[in-house]
Amino acid sequence: MRPVDVQVQVAPGIPAFAIVGLPDKAVSEDRERVRSALIASGLALPARRITINLAPADLPKEGSHYDLPIALGLMAAIGAIPHDALSGFTVLGELGLDGSIAPVAGVLPAAIGANARSEGLICPAISGAEAAWASPEIEIIAAGSLIQLANLKARRSCRALSPRFWKRADRPPISPTSRARKAPSARSK
Repeated sequence: MRPVDVQVQVAPGIPAFAIVGLPDKAVSEDRERVRSALIASGLALPARRITINLAPADLPKEGSHYDLPIALGLMAAIGAIPHDALSGFTVLGELGLDGSIAPVAGVLPAAIGANARSEGLICPAISGAEAAWASPEIEIIAAGSLIQLANLKARRSCRALSPRFWKRADRPPISPTSRARKAPSARSK
């Protein structure tokens, strides 16, 4: 799997929000999910021309897992988080209109790829344990919302909203003897 580089430019011009680089319909819809999630998180998009390039341009892009990297790239471009906050991380996740980060398919392969490139992974909170299977050394930031990531990446202390850092040792143990049990049925006599 080839990594996709999300490049963000905020430039003077007629206000617009364009996503280029061979996106499918779900990726094209990222515009509205990202815009709504940022507004719900207290960030307004500037009245400028916003261009998102998904490189390489010849690789078709599918799915909603580009929401989070687009939003974080845009947050860096407008100064809401430091420009270097995302360096060394692979990012994936779908955004809810309220700024929440929803799980997406492919977290484990993304974590394996990130680990092979000596990068960490930023992913949905619910997917953190799955990503931890990639390697005991990989740094995983598993967050539930854009606000959690903004607070972390801006180096603000916010204990109640801090995302979960997963390491392989944090995974819940799986007992080989655990079994699914059928719930007792209510019988009428």
